[in-house]
Amino acid sequence: MKLSRAWPIALFAAFGCKHAASDAKPGTVDVRVLAFNDFHGNLRAPGRGVFTEGREIPAGGVDYFAAHVAKQRTPNTVVVSAGDLVGASPLVSALFHDEPTIEAMNALGLDFNGIGNHELDEGADEVVRLANGGCHPIDGCQDDTPYEGAKFGFLAANVRRGEETLFPAYAVRTFEGVKIAFIGMTLEGTPQVVPPVIEDLSFTDEAETANAIVRELKKDGVEVFVVVVHEGGFAKGGYDGCEDASGPIVDVVKRMDPAIDLVVSGHTHQAYNCVLDGKRVTSAGSFGRLLTVVDLKIDRATRDVVALTAENTIVTRDVEAVASIGALVDRYEALAAPLADKVVGEISAPLTKRENEAGESTLGAVIADAQLAATRAADKGGAQIALMNVGGIRTDLEKKGPVTYGQLFSVQPFGNTLVTMALTGAQIDRLLEGQWGEDRSHMLTISSSLQYTWSDKAPVGSKVELSSIRIDGQPVEADKTYRVTVNNYLAGRGVLAEGTDRTPGALDLDALIDYLGAHAPLPAPKLDRIRRVP
Repeated sequence: MKLSRAWPIALFAAFGCKHAASDAKPGTVDVRVLAFNDFHGNLRAPGRGVFTEGREIPAGGVDYFAAHVAKQRTPNTVVVSAGDLVGASPLVSALFHDEPTIEAMNALGLDFNGIGNHELDEGADEVVRLANGGCHPIDGCQDDTPYEGAKFGFLAANVRRGEETLFPAYAVRTFEGVKIAFIGMTLEGTPQVVPPVIEDLSFTDEAETANAIVRELKKDGVEVFVVVVHEGGFAKGGYDGCEDASGPIVDVVKRMDPAIDLVVSGHTHQAYNCVLDGKRVTSAGSFGRLLTVVDLKIDRATRDVVALTAENTIVTRDVEAVASIGALVDRYEALAAPLADKVVGEISAPLTKRENEAGESTLGAVIADAQLAATRAADKGGAQIALMNVGGIRTDLEKKGPVTYGQLFSVQPFGNTLVTMALTGAQIDRLLEGQWGEDRSHMLTISSSLQYTWSDKAPVGSKVELSSIRIDGQPVEADKTYRVTVNNYLAGRGVLAEGTDRTPGALDLDALIDYLGAHAPLPAPKLDRIRRVP
């Protein structure tokens, strides 16, 4: 495997080392790694904090996050992000192509970001611009000041553009003569979760990529390895626990070289602190509400890690925020305010993405209804049902009353377009069957025109009987064709990729805005579309 060594060497020169290399001495070197993941441009604290011991602790906000980073720093500290630093961001960051988040991370002292899938939402050229600087090619520098890019390193060991990695594969830091390698990468399955704007990129296996780098760097005397990977899993036991660990990261770590000491993970928005196959594996949830503090004690003579501890700590809001970073966010919020504060509708009850036992949510139902309304007309696609992926609903509308553009943008920040297609009844049945998996991440919210029943006790693949599916009150026929609306993210995946006679539609956000405007005040819908039975 060609590893594009010139880029990491350049990174080493650019970022330097905190202490000059020296001859090996007796004793140990203490190094601290501060880690997080899936920040998603949440410059302000998200709506929900961290739940622990039956209560919710307010958490997050980049100015408070920066204060916690500063508080946890030691003389030998590296700050890393395991991807999705940007993308699917709230309006205050997304309106400016996530430049505000990069500037905030520059200010708090981020060292490395192993890119995630959302860094690639707008293609390779845009994330390279975000890293290197320069005005946006279409919108320019919207705040009338130059955009200078990131002062930290983007790493992408398993993302290739031709023969070269998109960003450096790794970087090496030296502390008191001891070298530590940081290998950054995203999940191999990135093409399955990103719009088709990255067809010029290829993605390699996470474990195989990391292992090849380890073998190479060992020749240069590196014995301490930290992998920062945007792939994750699931575990029970609270935000700092690890019970019944599962998910893709478990297999990835199992196949990694035993020389790898620490794996900082992400992608699933879960918080855990595990030891898997002899390696410490962490994830700090999402949105800057947690910060992982990892302490490594390294033997000077052998250059091996002799002790490693990790703790997920809550980014509480009871510390003094970093004023300069708060002022940066205030400035961008003021620029965004005319659009963000525009009232576009009204709701008579809170709408949330919290699912009931059957898998329905009030906000999911409204979004599906909005997409159906936008594509019902014959000239708009002639849709009969609409489906929405639960992962695309990013936050709640927690209070009844007026709803602003900024609030709806936070709910649906992806800029997806609607697609209406033809599917048979049998394909719809297969699509509904495909919702069940390890983490229910493939669940779909549905428009009021669709009803079905699923069995709690039936095995995966046999949970939905075709005879239970109804469209506009009529039983679905296996060979009959129906018009189905989804967003473009879903349209190319699984059964939906088989859809024919496709009609492009409006932006998903515009459909939601129009729907709320036409139904103000909008009540919470009844959750009676999906029935769960023993």
